[in-house]
Amino acid sequence: MKKHVFIAALAFAMSAHVVTAQPEKAAAAASVPSASASASSLQMKPIAAQTQAALWASRVLGRYHYKAVPLDDAMSAKIFDNYFETLDSEKLYFVQADIDRFAPLRTKFDDAINNEDLTSPFQIYNLYQQRFADRMTYARELLKTKFDFSADETLQLDREKSPWAKSEDEIRDLWRKRVKNDWLRLKLAGKEDKAIRETLDKRYENYISRVKKLNNEDVFQMFMNSYATAIEPHTNYLGPRSADNFDIAMRLSLEGIGAVLQSREDYTIIREIVPGSPADKSGKLKVGDRIVGVAQGNAPFTDVLGWRLDDVVALVRGEKGSTVRLDVIPGDGGQDAKHVTVSMVRKKISMEEQAAKKSIIKVKEGGVERRIGVISLPTFYQDFEARRKGDKDFRSATRDVARILGELKKEKVDNVLIDLRNNGGGSLIEAIELTGLFIDKGPVVMQRTAEGRVEVESDTTPGLAWDGPMGVLINRGSASASEIFAAAIQDYGRGLVIGEPSFGKGTVQTLIDLDRFSQSDKVRYGELKMTIAQFFRINGGTTQLRGVSPDIKLPVLSDVENFGESSYDNALPWVAIKPATYLPAGDLKELVGPLQKRHDARIAKDKEFQFLQEDIAEVMRLRKENAISLNETVRRKERDAQDARAKLREARLAGGSGAETDEPARAPGSKEARGKVPEATKPGKSVVALRGSPRQDDGLQADERNLQAELAAEKAAKDAKDVLLQEAANILADEVGMLKTDTRMASRAMPYMASPRGN
Repeated sequence: MKKHVFIAALAFAMSAHVVTAQPEKAAAAASVPSASASASSLQMKPIAAQTQAALWASRVLGRYHYKAVPLDDAMSAKIFDNYFETLDSEKLYFVQADIDRFAPLRTKFDDAINNEDLTSPFQIYNLYQQRFADRMTYARELLKTKFDFSADETLQLDREKSPWAKSEDEIRDLWRKRVKNDWLRLKLAGKEDKAIRETLDKRYENYISRVKKLNNEDVFQMFMNSYATAIEPHTNYLGPRSADNFDIAMRLSLEGIGAVLQSREDYTIIREIVPGSPADKSGKLKVGDRIVGVAQGNAPFTDVLGWRLDDVVALVRGEKGSTVRLDVIPGDGGQDAKHVTVSMVRKKISMEEQAAKKSIIKVKEGGVERRIGVISLPTFYQDFEARRKGDKDFRSATRDVARILGELKKEKVDNVLIDLRNNGGGSLIEAIELTGLFIDKGPVVMQRTAEGRVEVESDTTPGLAWDGPMGVLINRGSASASEIFAAAIQDYGRGLVIGEPSFGKGTVQTLIDLDRFSQSDKVRYGELKMTIAQFFRINGGTTQLRGVSPDIKLPVLSDVENFGESSYDNALPWVAIKPATYLPAGDLKELVGPLQKRHDARIAKDKEFQFLQEDIAEVMRLRKENAISLNETVRRKERDAQDARAKLREARLAGGSGAETDEPARAPGSKEARGKVPEATKPGKSVVALRGSPRQDDGLQADERNLQAELAAEKAAKDAKDVLLQEAANILADEVGMLKTDTRMASRAMPYMASPRGN
């Protein structure tokens, strides 16, 4: 499994952060160093709160985990390997001698946790930080040399399964090739040598700066996750700050100013402003502005220049009704531009980007128009705290979808598609209640505990929010709660599942607040997201490992070898139990064959679908080769071929007409949202880009591009035509037609429905 690299996630991937959250709970003073301290080159050391948290976490994991494993020498060895993999998954920084140096610790991490002495994992991290600086220093030195782009050599793209470099000479040669590739990418994009040298030198300098900003809480979280994931892939440790952010993500309701911040070099900039928020209503803030100071109420400003992003966020966050002041340099001014002070009162704001959204796709065929209502659901969210307190208006995915279904009824749609692509899950309760919108009553999912006790979770609310035909669109990124919902809809014969096989996560997690073991309100231990059960479909099978197999299959876009439950070495196996007692709502098997034939015939003639399949084939080829040429002539030929292919596509698509939509039909935040908007090839004609099409390589990273240009490119990618969504709508339109023309088939497939909707 290509693991999520925690070090990269912490240092590089925190490119944007919403500052609309509630105030953070008090943390141990030593657990989060000040910006100046965390940015220093001081050696990292554990604090007492962390050693205590590790001990308590080990006791909970060893006793209550679904797959309880003792913390012994064997587990220590797994933690050891996981920790080095977390720090350096691509084997770019350590050499074999470094691993050998720490080999005596391989069976000592269990003792380190039990004895509350975490000196050794922090020593490993300190060496990592040193090696990281060494590699970046060497990379910057290489920029002063001249590269030979006529040599026939290649760069290995994925080194996860490669051995550690045996010597300094070997790893230096690896970095020479990496820097050479970085240079070549910029050169192919038309940059001059001077500009290339300046861009890369600044890039590598920023890498060093970001890693220096990691603090001991980050290091501790990486180590504890190495322990947690050694037991089972979906068990994680969340440090105090990560726990707060997880809570925010589940609530989708925050308290703050309503801005999204991003780090660019030493500045914290405003990337997005939420409409109607205090940041918006102030009238003084705009995208691109740089925040250099933060003050609470009338208190003095704290200079935040050079701070890591989440430290700035912690200052900007605050309680509803409280006042925050920002010292801002306008984005359209230089470094010496006049500063602006903006004062705002924090308020409650909704994170609408992660909420359910609707669109309508109109499919016309043979003079008949079918209206397909699409509900995109990025996550299964619920404000647990508001619900616990009895708030009748608490936010939830099911409530939002129910409201949207009511709207779609009024808009007289013929079929409904729930788009769960890249929905990684969320609340189990929401998966059950959302299923209840489409079935009358009955079991939805079964859970089996570590003791073997099986519990059936059911929808107990009578009635359906939508009794017409429906479908579910999934991909490899659809996991957990998404799989529970899709599996239930499939098992009940309630709707068609369309797409590619899902992730395969069939386990249930709960949050364990380790703060309950703390003897001080000021010392926080964080939380454990721990696997406590395995869930099963009502037909007795589990989605674990195998996922949900769609009724109608679309092209596989994901790297199934490196993404999905089956890519984990320690994933739980697939098993089955006794099915639940349930009454199917319908039987759609009779429809699948004819719909598959229509789908196959349509995509065989669909130019856009063919282009997408070509792109998939090219990506698969590159993954298999796992290497890229560093010869300029070869790379230019590849680039010219790609440009020619893009122009040919533009010409072929110029005369085509896209599907009509009432709103942009897309899945917000979808990983497939890649592409560009090509220029029109004929006067008066516009060509819609295809979602998933490759974006021409400019050699730059996101934070190196002009912010406005980057935001425009992201918008273009989101607005690009979603070929797979369109085809899913076509399939559901075919279904409506079949049900309408064959009433006997309709009565067998959907006996609960009085008459098929549509024309």
